[in-house]
Amino acid sequence: MHLRPGLFLICLGLGVVSGLPASGEPTGARHHMIVAAEPLAVQAGLDVLRAGGSAVDAAIAAQAVLALVEPQASGLGGGAVMLHYAAASGKVTAWDGRETAPAAAGSDLFLAADGQPMGFYVAGVGGRAVGVPGALSMLEAVHRAYGKLPWERLFAAAVGLAEQGFAVPPRLAAVIAADAPRLASRPAARAYFFHPDGTPLQAGETLVNRPLAEALRAIAADGAAALHRGALAVAIATAVRTDANPGLLTADDLAAYAPKQRQPVCRPYRAWLVCGMGPPSSGGVTVLETLGLLAHLDVPGLAHEGGTPGADAAHLLVEAGRLAWADRALYLADSDFVRVPLPGLLAADYLTARAQLIDRDRAMASVRAGNPDWQAPELAPAPPQPDHGTSQISVVDDDGNAVSLTTTVQDVFGARLLVNGLLLNNELTDFSFVPSVGGRAVANRVEPGKRPLSAMAPTLVFDRAGRLRFVLGSVGGSRIIGDVAQALVELLDWGVDPATAAAAPHVSTRGDTADLEAGTAVAALAPVLEARGQKVRSYTSISGLAIIALAPEGFSGAADPRREGGAAGD
Repeated sequence: MHLRPGLFLICLGLGVVSGLPASGEPTGARHHMIVAAEPLAVQAGLDVLRAGGSAVDAAIAAQAVLALVEPQASGLGGGAVMLHYAAASGKVTAWDGRETAPAAAGSDLFLAADGQPMGFYVAGVGGRAVGVPGALSMLEAVHRAYGKLPWERLFAAAVGLAEQGFAVPPRLAAVIAADAPRLASRPAARAYFFHPDGTPLQAGETLVNRPLAEALRAIAADGAAALHRGALAVAIATAVRTDANPGLLTADDLAAYAPKQRQPVCRPYRAWLVCGMGPPSSGGVTVLETLGLLAHLDVPGLAHEGGTPGADAAHLLVEAGRLAWADRALYLADSDFVRVPLPGLLAADYLTARAQLIDRDRAMASVRAGNPDWQAPELAPAPPQPDHGTSQISVVDDDGNAVSLTTTVQDVFGARLLVNGLLLNNELTDFSFVPSVGGRAVANRVEPGKRPLSAMAPTLVFDRAGRLRFVLGSVGGSRIIGDVAQALVELLDWGVDPATAAAAPHVSTRGDTADLEAGTAVAALAPVLEARGQKVRSYTSISGLAIIALAPEGFSGAADPRREGGAAGD
């Protein structure tokens, strides 16, 4: 997709909008900026930007460090999706490095002997749920297109930290302790993350990962082929297939993997153009559908306190989210395998009709998917499943190019399998465990070579003149969708700054309940929302928003204070 000054070009033929909201004064940097979830990753990306590297270069350097210092969330044994903006051409591209199911995987992969779905951790710990990693191969492809510095230069920081050691961050120490029974069940992970007496590593202790340094050196020298072919590929496949909970991944599966360039999904929201990632991610579509419903309501005029939604705004965020989530559960999956009615889901007339279901004073008693396209296949909705291990990197470089990269190993510590210092994903648990319901297929069922549905939502926002104004995305598993949608409302409708949007208490839904972030100001909204018929639930947020705002005067950026990351630039 191309954006040209003076034109507001919309993917899918969705129309033109006008009228530009006022924005605050940006602060922070004038040349380049990176926001990521861990300070060492931020520093690695910043060093690359200072050396003249592109936004892609910086994201790769940061991701390599995250594989070491935040292995519970992402890494080169997992997958990723990316939006890239090329300032010179105005082109937005979407890159799919999502994992794939092994060639031998079938729809019964997560069914027990009695035909019932396995428990999540029965399926997800060990080799069974490991998908073919795709992050590294995708990053290599994007580097070929938009990299400036040599590939091998981008791994120097990660190699040095892996060899010399780094201080265990508090969040890593906390999740090692919380996940100890599962993490210690695999010998290599037990040897790395625990002391010889079985106690977990503590924050501040020095952790060295020389096997990962060796693997990163091979990757720096030979590219993604070092992971997908040869000795490391054999070691990965062997670890998966000989695990106590064996999987189906083979060296041939690794060799056959190919990243894909996809069409971004873009839609107007008031005076803005919002672009996201399409299938196999559900994030962009569901965020855009949520915004498309809210566009029919006076959200800019609703009460909020410093970005914290009031009762009316919280109610509407939930109701719009419930409608979008119902469509997500029924229709969204890997579009190479399932015909996704994408134009229909984002069409203006469809969203106008769906918006009429929203009562500003009363929650919908029940929510069903709509009918965006009468030719849509007969499907059954997929049940929700856990999704926790994710990270987000947002970058703008000296030339105005931008990257929003969301990267994942699925659950915390993925499959808990450590091979040559790399943690492997358990991404196949993002497929529906049940292939059909009531005789109707679930769109997101397991199939050979298929990519599981994701909630990752890297996002770019442009003004009516086609100028890039925001780069963002979030961590948080399936909560990513609601967190990004709420952040966009705060940034675009209420004009708050990135730090305020990143820190704001979350109001969320995954289709049924109104979920309020525990211990925050929105928790006090529970009685009012319950009086409107909402089923209210309290939850602890694991969000990780990474936001950059751009204006002619410079950049401002912020990382979610719930995590250890930060923003840095010059």
